[in-house]
Amino acid sequence: MTTLLLQLLLNALALGAAYALIALGFVLVLNATSAVNFAQGDMVMAGGYVAIALAAVLPLPGIALLPVVAVLMAALGALLSLLAYFPLIGRPPVAVFISTIALGVMLEGSANAIFGAEPRAAPALVGAGAIELAGIHLPYQRLAIVALASLLILLQHLLFAKTQLGRRLRAVAQDREMARALGIAAAPLIAGTFALGTGLAGAAGLLLANEWFVTPTEGTNYILKAYIAVTIGGWGSVPGAVVGALLVALFEVGVSSALSYSVATALLYAAVLAILFFRPQGIFGEAAQARA
Repeated sequence: MTTLLLQLLLNALALGAAYALIALGFVLVLNATSAVNFAQGDMVMAGGYVAIALAAVLPLPGIALLPVVAVLMAALGALLSLLAYFPLIGRPPVAVFISTIALGVMLEGSANAIFGAEPRAAPALVGAGAIELAGIHLPYQRLAIVALASLLILLQHLLFAKTQLGRRLRAVAQDREMARALGIAAAPLIAGTFALGTGLAGAAGLLLANEWFVTPTEGTNYILKAYIAVTIGGWGSVPGAVVGALLVALFEVGVSSALSYSVATALLYAAVLAILFFRPQGIFGEAAQARA
């Protein structure tokens, strides 16, 4: 029983680590713009297909393709900000909400036209194989997902906490007008935040698309998971996004294996409703609770 629990914990940790990258990118854009980027899930889907397309040209393991995927997706994120956010500054928040949904639908249609509707798999990060430790089966792929996602989360934390660029990004996120008054150019930093958030989504797409595959409509599922994770962890909280994503994966893997996927999903939504009722700001809360 203990071995089974540890095996399920590893599976949940691998899935949750990838979900955390999605939720983290979602929160970064939310904090910088006070707008919800509903194309984030479709960026995950796009990252999976970019990895598949690159693998057809460069037959390399996923770990070698990951930096290229992240850079290409970051460029797509910057383009997203130019198309779906900056032209709508000053409009009601629902305008950005709709524009990001529209771009997400366009990405879905493009992926379906290019790759077809069948599930596809991206290349494995480090190939097949596993470690057997005290009766626990530890696949290299899932260990690599946990390690790489943890590294990306750590690098993001160091960027924001230890660098001048990070301090400027945080200043724009906390008070854009004050940042402008201090001479900080907000627009390039906001575009950079979109790029960073989308780069994380693209990396998550590569991590997920090997074992869990990718389809053109998968983005809706991913944005829903990110939204639930952010709601659980705290609207706007970066640590909360990571913790919330891990909890979503724990329900999806652990609870579903003990009961069923349908029951696990119902219990997850019940937990979300309970959090909204007893602690609407989420587990970690938020210093400034005024999000659109």
